[in-house]
Amino acid sequence: MTISTTISDADAAARAVDVWKVYGAGEAQVIALRGVSVNFERGKFTAIMGPSGSGKSTLMHCLAGLDFTNKGSVHIGETQVTGLSDKRLTKLRRDKVGFIFQQFNLLPTLTAEENILLPLSIGKRKPDQEWFRQVIDTVGLADRLHHRPAELSGGQQQRVACARALVQRPEVIFADEPTGNLDSRSGTDVLTFLRESVDKFGQTIVMVTHDPMAASYADRVLFLADGQVVDEMFDPTADRVLDELKRFEEIVQHASEENR
Repeated sequence: MTISTTISDADAAARAVDVWKVYGAGEAQVIALRGVSVNFERGKFTAIMGPSGSGKSTLMHCLAGLDFTNKGSVHIGETQVTGLSDKRLTKLRRDKVGFIFQQFNLLPTLTAEENILLPLSIGKRKPDQEWFRQVIDTVGLADRLHHRPAELSGGQQQRVACARALVQRPEVIFADEPTGNLDSRSGTDVLTFLRESVDKFGQTIVMVTHDPMAASYADRVLFLADGQVVDEMFDPTADRVLDELKRFEEIVQHASEENR
């Protein structure tokens, strides 16, 4: 199924073309993605949702070059990720992709500032100081820059991770359940920052989430089931997303009962 064909390839920050992902072989074979084609528009916030095992995290990992595809291709901007050498793939992820994970993935021996600037340091690039201050002000970390992760709350650690993803001005930021380990207030702070990074800075964000409230911050929600994109929703609300997820659950349950 192809979704949002109105978004041209030129306007896409990331895209998948007929992507298949298969794990295992024989009776143990699992098809995680089944011919997925989808474009993610520049400067927009897209949430990916679906039941457990629907392929949403697999799709994101393939798009980000963290996993390979068995068939089809993925692109970041004008670069085809599929087929890149390990060296070029590492450079692409470092220079053009930002990551935010459920586990904050901060280095405990580094300060917040050092963690934020780490991708630039690895790439031997100097930070744009004006941009750095703007990012820090947006995430509200100006008085925490010299603290190490153990001295920060979970919400503050995730905001460090958000700032780290944004400071390199990536083509796209991939966020995998970014509020999964946070309380509701901290989660709201992180989602607000992600929304502002799109509205104020034109950032592109692709977020996997199971939370309808988190998805309501997005411009668009993609729904996956059984490794396929089955629907999309623009200008989502938490209630509309929840209703759609319930509908999918009923369809899956009905299909399961018919196959018994």
